[in-house]
Amino acid sequence: MKKGFTLVEIMIVVAIIALLAAIAIPNLLRARVNASESNAQATLRTISTACESFAAANNGNYPTAFADMTGAVPPYLNEDYTAAARQGYNFACGTIGVAGYSCTATPVTCNTTGTRTFTITTGGVLTGAGC
Repeated sequence: MKKGFTLVEIMIVVAIIALLAAIAIPNLLRARVNASESNAQATLRTISTACESFAAANNGNYPTAFADMTGAVPPYLNEDYTAAARQGYNFACGTIGVAGYSCTATPVTCNTTGTRTFTITTGGVLTGAGC
């Protein structure tokens, strides 16, 4: 008598593995998007904190460029976050000047790397909207 698995048994095992993968993969992708969005919010808060600290040390005048914050001794920021995409988000500061700032985090690929665009403005007000 030969020992081994029948084709039906192997097909049942493959079907069970496929079912488990169909349940797990979307959850893993959602967790990755959530992590990217949390990182984007944290990075914007870091930029905001640096701008507010700079203003506190400079008679209420906000920095006019990232170089003001990265070039200070000691620096307010260790790097220019707008130079390259970070964890699926592009960062930009459309307004950064003596009177205040406004910075955004936009997903590199909408609904893949993130589902919302975040904006932080003077005073640390963080808002989010669909991309």
